[in-house]
Amino acid sequence: MLTRRGFLAGGLGLAAATVISPCLLGAVQVRGKLSGYPFTLGVASGDPATDGVVLWTRLAPRPLEPGGGMSPEPVNVSWQVADDEKFKRIVTQGTAQAKPQWGHSVHVEVSGLRPDCWYWYRFKAAGELSLTGRTRTLPASGTAPDHLRFAFVSCQKYEMGYYTAYEHLAREDLDLVIHLGDYIYEKEDSNAAVRPHHQSKCMTLDGYRARYAIGKCDPNLQAAHAMAPWILTWDDHEVANDYANAISEHPDREPPTEFLLRRAAAYQAYYEHMPLRHSSLPQGAAMLIYRRLNFGQLAAFNVLDTRQYRTDQPCGGDTVAPCGGELDPTATIMGNRQREWLFNSLEQSSTRWNILAQQVQMARVDFTPGPELSIDMDKWAGYEAERRRLLRHLRDRPVANTVVLTGDSHENWANELSTDFDDPEAAPVAVELMGTSISSGGDGEDQPDYLESLLAENPFVKYHNSERGYVCCEVTADTWRTDFRTVPYITRPGAPVVTRASFLTESGNPRLIRL
Repeated sequence: MLTRRGFLAGGLGLAAATVISPCLLGAVQVRGKLSGYPFTLGVASGDPATDGVVLWTRLAPRPLEPGGGMSPEPVNVSWQVADDEKFKRIVTQGTAQAKPQWGHSVHVEVSGLRPDCWYWYRFKAAGELSLTGRTRTLPASGTAPDHLRFAFVSCQKYEMGYYTAYEHLAREDLDLVIHLGDYIYEKEDSNAAVRPHHQSKCMTLDGYRARYAIGKCDPNLQAAHAMAPWILTWDDHEVANDYANAISEHPDREPPTEFLLRRAAAYQAYYEHMPLRHSSLPQGAAMLIYRRLNFGQLAAFNVLDTRQYRTDQPCGGDTVAPCGGELDPTATIMGNRQREWLFNSLEQSSTRWNILAQQVQMARVDFTPGPELSIDMDKWAGYEAERRRLLRHLRDRPVANTVVLTGDSHENWANELSTDFDDPEAAPVAVELMGTSISSGGDGEDQPDYLESLLAENPFVKYHNSERGYVCCEVTADTWRTDFRTVPYITRPGAPVVTRASFLTESGNPRLIRL
C-alpha cells in the first residue's frame, strides 16, 4: 500500500492531469444515454465518521449548460471503496441514483469502514470511470490520536485569479480540509476579472449551478478535493452578499418573500455540489448545516452557521462607529437553537481541543486609529451581547482549549479573544485563527500600509497579512501549531508557497506564541 506522502508526491499529480480535458477541451463522447464524459466536476468526500464518509460527484457532460448536458431522467452510478489505490482490495461497493431534480448529483453515505483508516474511492457511469479520490475515517470515539493535521480555507472568487493555493494544498500531508465559506461568488464578473466567467448574477437554480460548475472545473480545486475529506460550511456569497436570514443586501429591491425563493435555489445548489449528509438536505429555504464531528478524544469540530439565523446587521451593516444597535440583547448571529446546541456541545465535550469552525471575525477590531471607534457590523462585533455571552461561557464553564477558525476577510489574522476588548490586561479565553482567501481580493500583500496602526490600536491582534493562501494546523494533546501558508500572487499561475508566519498555542494557555 502506498504511504500517504507517496500518494501526495506522485499519484495525485497524475489524477489532477486527468481532469483537465473534460471541462477545458471539450467533452469525450461515450456510449449509452449520456452526451459526454460525465465526471467533469471531479469527485469529493466529506463529513467523515468513525465508520464511514460521504462520497460525492455530479454528472455533467456539459457542465456550464442548464441541466449540465443531462437528459431529465435518473441515471445509475456505481461506486467502489478500496483500501488500496489500485482497487485490488475493494472493501465495499454499490449503486446510487443520480436524479435530475438534484442536478444529477450523488451523495453516497458509506458505512461499515474501519476507524482511523485511509481509503480510495471512484465512480462509474455509462462505462466511464471518474478520477480516484482518497478519503479517511475518523478515529474511534474513545481513542486518543497522537496528532491531527488539517488545513482551512475560504473565499475562492473564480474570476479574481488562479487557484494556485489549492495546487500547493493538494500536496500537503493532511487528514482533513475545512472550508469556511464563500465557495462561490454570486455576482457577475468584476471589471478586474483575471478569469472571466461571463455569467450573470445568480438568481435562479440554473444560475447557481453554473457558478459552481465553472469553479469545480478547475483542476487544482479538483485535486484538493480528491486528496482528503472536507468539512464545509457556507458564508454569504453562496447566496448573496451580506444577507441576514431572510433579509437581502438590498431589501427595498428584493423583499423577503422574493429573497427566500432565491435562497432556496442557492441552498439546493450548495447541497448538490458538496459532500454533505442527507441530514443537510434542504427543505425549501431552510438547510441544517451546523453540526459536530469528533477526531477521537483529541479535537472536536463544532461547525457553525452565522448566516441563516441571524438578525439584521445594526447601524447600516457597514464598518462604522457604534450606534447602540450592536448592544441589542435580543440580536443574534447564531439564532437561539444553534446557540443552545453549541453551549451544550461545549459543556459536554471531553476532547482536548474544542474548535469552532465558522465564518466571520469574532475579535472586536477597531479599524480607526485614535480615540474614535469603528467596527464591522457584519461580524460578531455587530452582535456584541451574543459575542460576550459566548466568550463568558468559555471563561466560566469547563470548556477546554477553544480555538476559533474564521474565514471571510481575505486576510490572515491571529487574535487572542477575551471577554473585554477594551481592557488590554484582560486574560484571553480562546484564540482566533483567521485564514485569508484562495483568490478573492487579487494578489494582496504581506504588510499592508495600515498594518502598524492596526496592531497599535488592537493589541490582541498578534499577526495580520493580506496575501492569498491557506492555513495549516498541527494538533497534539499538548500543543497546537499554526502555519500561515501564502502565495505572493494569483493573477497569473505558478506562484510558490511560503510559510509566512507560525504560532504555537499550548494546552491550557490560550495565547499565541510566535515561532
